Amino acid sequence: MATLRPFRALRPTPSACHAIASVPYDVVSVPEARALAEGNALSFLHVVRPEIDLPEGTDEHADAVYSMGAANLQQYVQGSHSIRDEALALYVYRLRIAEHEQTGLFGCVPVREYLDGTIKKHENTRPPKVADRTRHIITQRAHAEPVMLAYPDNAAVEAHIKQVQGRSPMYDFIAPDGVRHTLWQVMRYEPIVAAFSNVSSVYVADGHHRCQAAAEAHNTLGLEGSAAFPAVLFPAQKMRILPYNRVVHNAESGLEMLHNYVDVGPAGTQAMPSRAGDVCMYDASGSWRVIRLPPTRRASAKDTLDVARLSEFILEPVFGIADQRTDPRIEFVGGIRGPAALTERVHAEAGAAAFSMYATSMEELIRVSDANLLMPPKSTWFEPKLRSGLLVNLFD
Repeated sequence: MATLRPFRALRPTPSACHAIASVPYDVVSVPEARALAEGNALSFLHVVRPEIDLPEGTDEHADAVYSMGAANLQQYVQGSHSIRDEALALYVYRLRIAEHEQTGLFGCVPVREYLDGTIKKHENTRPPKVADRTRHIITQRAHAEPVMLAYPDNAAVEAHIKQVQGRSPMYDFIAPDGVRHTLWQVMRYEPIVAAFSNVSSVYVADGHHRCQAAAEAHNTLGLEGSAAFPAVLFPAQKMRILPYNRVVHNAESGLEMLHNYVDVGPAGTQAMPSRAGDVCMYDASGSWRVIRLPPTRRASAKDTLDVARLSEFILEPVFGIADQRTDPRIEFVGGIRGPAALTERVHAEAGAAAFSMYATSMEELIRVSDANLLMPPKSTWFEPKLRSGLLVNLFD
């Protein structure tokens, strides 16, 4: 069964939370992070993307980057814009944008439950990225950012969450991307912990590399404080997944023979698939075309995914891309950026082709995870994103 633990959080003062809270480290490039943090010395990007405080061109894995991140975190700890809670607590965290709303629990989950499979993953991790985050955790002696997890809907847990929302929140602000973030502190957390102990499994939604890094950091440090890492856990059916689209570079020769492998529709303007099994393709002709993916010839739950069928029938046989994790010819573009980001990339590079995907569902994610299988890389883009810097887990 799953375990949820309270923790002593490092957090912003209420007046500074909107300035400190930042996007997660892995949704922006270094230039984008520099631009977002420009003129804002409080931005938590100085902790999770500390290379922005070093000269342009600095290697992201240079010793100075990790030292800068640790120094920036300590400056925040000792400054006047942070609070270190004296008592253990859980938190309720609500995300709202337009008509979408999801509310979950912010606490810590044990490293051992990630290792024993109680916390189920659905994607492989890349060793260099894990090594980078592991070194940040060890150097900072803290989990600076939470992961996003999903759990099967549970009426008892939901009842506690609703009760908490009847109180005044600790933080309530709208981020620059339009997402409203609201958090409540829960000091009497025992009933929630007890209710959550009836949840059999939880699922990694966003943050596979941070989960693995937390495990490797704890293996190195062996500290009580590193034995659990922060997570926001949402009811699975309340979460929203956007597609993770693909751009193939140097695609000219493959495009010439694409018709030999799949049925390619006529030129048009439909840029997003309207149903599962369809992919929309854009190339140098300046038109979109709808491709209906054939049924898979393979047997497992992961093979029925659209991202897997794209690989089986197009990426592998047409473009020779056998490993999406390592092949430099493929680029992944989060669905939040929309079709315009795909057309821009194709127009900017001769011979590129873009594929707009239909979103993977939560049901598919759970089915693959329960079968102990792994999806192709970049199969899901969860939106809205959490903000970093709101609650930090220090190891003392």
